[in-house]
Amino acid sequence: MLMFPRLVVLFLPLCHGRRLFHNLYCETGEVEIRRDPEPSKYGSLWPLPQKVQLSAGRFQMSSASFAIVDGKQSSAGSDCDILQDAYRRYYEYVFGRGVQRETRRGGPPVLTQLQVWISSPDPQCDSYPTISSDESYELFVSLPNVVLKAPQIWGALRGLETFSQLVHEDEYGVKCVNETIVTDFPRFAYRGLLLDTSRHFLPVNDILHTLETMAMNKFNVFHWHIVDDPSFPYMSKTFPELSRKGAFHPYTHVYTYDEVKMVIEFARRRGIRVLPEFDTPGHTLSWGKGQPDLLTPCYSGAEPSGTFGPVNPILNSTYDFMAKLFTEISTVFPDAYIHLGGDEVDFTCWKSNPDIQKFMEKQGFGDDYNKLESYYIQRLLDIVTSLKKGYLIWQEVFDNGVKMKQDTIVHVWKGHTEKYKNELENVTAASYKVILSSPWYLNRISTGQDWLAHYKADPLDFHGTEQQKKLVIGGEACMWGEYVDNTNLTPRLWPRASAVAERLWSAQNVTDLDDAFNRLSAHRCRMVGRGIAAQPLFTSYCPKEYWGA
Repeated sequence: MLMFPRLVVLFLPLCHGRRLFHNLYCETGEVEIRRDPEPSKYGSLWPLPQKVQLSAGRFQMSSASFAIVDGKQSSAGSDCDILQDAYRRYYEYVFGRGVQRETRRGGPPVLTQLQVWISSPDPQCDSYPTISSDESYELFVSLPNVVLKAPQIWGALRGLETFSQLVHEDEYGVKCVNETIVTDFPRFAYRGLLLDTSRHFLPVNDILHTLETMAMNKFNVFHWHIVDDPSFPYMSKTFPELSRKGAFHPYTHVYTYDEVKMVIEFARRRGIRVLPEFDTPGHTLSWGKGQPDLLTPCYSGAEPSGTFGPVNPILNSTYDFMAKLFTEISTVFPDAYIHLGGDEVDFTCWKSNPDIQKFMEKQGFGDDYNKLESYYIQRLLDIVTSLKKGYLIWQEVFDNGVKMKQDTIVHVWKGHTEKYKNELENVTAASYKVILSSPWYLNRISTGQDWLAHYKADPLDFHGTEQQKKLVIGGEACMWGEYVDNTNLTPRLWPRASAVAERLWSAQNVTDLDDAFNRLSAHRCRMVGRGIAAQPLFTSYCPKEYWGA
């Protein structure tokens, strides 16, 4: 009898003896493909908690009798809006909006409550999440009630997501959950996602939609790359001409003060920080349209060419402008940090400008334009420091030897594996904190299951002491906007960003690719069922398919 236990196809290019896709092995040109995901012993938990004890005992739940409530010993009560809002949100995630099947007679025992206990005297109900927020929690699924314990509300939000992921339907369509104990906390304090709203404008609803999905994946930082060369959509009250002349459209493609505050509050209620980036001195062409004399005039020979380069670093008016703008930014965005950029500064225009050349000579910089960039950056850092804000910078600022406060966070983004590993080693050797993005530029797409490369990258995989590795506070997935707008944002992000989320939350030894594929496939279907247009990992189907927004 002929048997065909597997499908074998030739796959010659780009193998290099490495495992590329789920159950795809490059061995002498053969690829083995397992077509269907198999159930994981951890179900659809994503990201995988630090410790999970699953039991065979099962309980059923009814939408008519089940409730999420404050525990009697909780320091957070009915006036904690962030929790009350979360209770309603996760009740709907668990039971949906339609008519639900009731519990069945003769079935498993019935659970009627999830009690949330906040143990800290200050539950932080009215606070914003910070780099030091406590996101730990414990979840006990047993009779008589489910109990979720957390020191602060931020851990309760993460625990509610985990509980919602434990709930499933039995063969009768009844909501069920197994007896479970979860002890959980994030591996890294910084788990970010960048959206670029300058190269393509993203409507506010799409930003909120992304924040909602970030919470489902336990991300906790929204890095808002809000302005750049192509457009300046941020509506400044201090300098209204910046968006009036620098946005794609002054009325339809801008973010008003109220809309920015809406994004910040929506994120807060999901335990997500909003980190704004206003990148200078490069990436500022859109700024110059609304702020005369801000950018450097470029020269062709002895005459101005009519074009402009980076911010003009030799004028006092430049720093007066920056002081006023960043004073506004520091009041609009409550986070303790601002991302100041500092990357990809093209010196060509500076080199062509005779006034810049004279300034360089006066300062003793010679022909080293890195020193001129450092001069500008140092003055900007002093401005931001005076506003009592911390800052993140792209790695070029560190590479160019700019003097920085010791609590500066360096954002590593350049180079392939060996280069970014060397950068991590160098930055941490200088005792600076660091976050990694180099392997997680999600705007770069390829065929097949490229999520695997994102999943296998690890921020601590570099040569360094234990003390150096403690300075790595996390990482960030980036979605740059050259080829991305709201028509393709969501399927390009998810579930690829989910792979980054697990790497940054779960224990370092969570590396089983087969188990990850099985859980991520189920997690992707859950996102689809919640209305997220997450793209498939491979040939598959979801019990509840995506039917459009």
